[in-house]
Amino acid sequence: MVGHVSPAVASLIALLIAIALSLTSRINVGVLGIVFAWIIGTTLAGLKPDQIVAGFPSSLFLTLAGVTLLFALAETNGTLERLANRAVRLARGNARVIPIVFFVSAFVLSSIGPGAISSVALLIPLAMAIGTRAGVPRFLTALMVANGANAGNLSPISAIGVVANTKMAEAGLGGHGMKVWMASFVAHALVASAAYLWLSGRGRDPLPVATSPGDAAVGAVAPVVELDRRHRVTIAIIGLWIVAVVAFKLTVGMAAFAAAAIIVLANVADETASVRRVPWGVIIMVCGVTVLISLLEKTGGMDLFTSLLAWMASPSTVNGVVAFTTGLISSWSSTVGVVMPVFLPAVPGLVAKVGGGDPLAVALSINVGGAMVDVSPLSTLGALCVAAVSDMAESRVLFRQLLIWGLSMSVVGAVLCQLLAGALARL
Repeated sequence: MVGHVSPAVASLIALLIAIALSLTSRINVGVLGIVFAWIIGTTLAGLKPDQIVAGFPSSLFLTLAGVTLLFALAETNGTLERLANRAVRLARGNARVIPIVFFVSAFVLSSIGPGAISSVALLIPLAMAIGTRAGVPRFLTALMVANGANAGNLSPISAIGVVANTKMAEAGLGGHGMKVWMASFVAHALVASAAYLWLSGRGRDPLPVATSPGDAAVGAVAPVVELDRRHRVTIAIIGLWIVAVVAFKLTVGMAAFAAAAIIVLANVADETASVRRVPWGVIIMVCGVTVLISLLEKTGGMDLFTSLLAWMASPSTVNGVVAFTTGLISSWSSTVGVVMPVFLPAVPGLVAKVGGGDPLAVALSINVGGAMVDVSPLSTLGALCVAAVSDMAESRVLFRQLLIWGLSMSVVGAVLCQLLAGALARL
């Protein structure tokens, strides 16, 4: 029976199985991708193991490892926590300004490199404490922090932005890093603005602002946490890294390794603890799925995949359809580990089979559609927000609110991409 299945069909079935298992189980889909590629490649496609290994994205691996290690160092030595603390102090107890500061702080922190997950993990505990005391609804606090982090998640120097731009370059859509970033910012800023206008008047009256760092209730103005030598050195080195990448076009990953080495040699961070904080599971996920996608391209499975997508869309609806599809998948799976590696390389073939459309607009729709739903508590960002609420009853309420909101974003993201992706691509 197996002998009658072509390598193209088998590789596409393997991809669909991997996506299904990523939705229903806790297994790392990257591990599955490597296993499926090895089995199908050697038994049905007649490939040698070396040919399958050639599909491993070594450049992407080095970039992700370098960037995440650099910010793991900054996280373990307390630098990112202190930057977050200073950012939320900008609100100075003004309940109406506080949600905006949450969004901007998360956006800036996510944009400079750590990405959305690390930024939310750092900000949300402090934001929940401050927001609750100032009368800001927990739901609004969660939406502002999560959407702010997602708004900056695709910057050219963030780990997730690197994945998006690398996969787009593989599809012949390289050199659009700023548009990728801007599309993500515009979509999440619009959604966050709507949430702010809807929810900002629903909080209770704010309590008095704490005036002393020792206030046990954690006041609406966070106490100052001083920067010592290790924090100042880390900030300076990361700043130089950003300048080197943006102004002098140095390779993001290699420059990140250099910056990380300097931080370690300066003895301002614990290397061993930082290496443990690197999200190796995410890196394996992205790279493993890429190995399977490489096999699809070799066997013709990618052509079948784009035909399946094209069947659901037309030239006039392709942006909204791919945004809705990626949003649904991302609701239960990983945006960076599954959606981007699977869908972005398929863009040129999809546009060709649909018979029209702007490839860049389709790629932007994939990025935005997949990320808009990440505030769901089934995703990491939403789960972090729920975990920041200590009261069990309140956390259940927030879970339900974020679940409804997150799933609805698959529709909202589709509408926004259908309306705006083409215009953003033409800028």
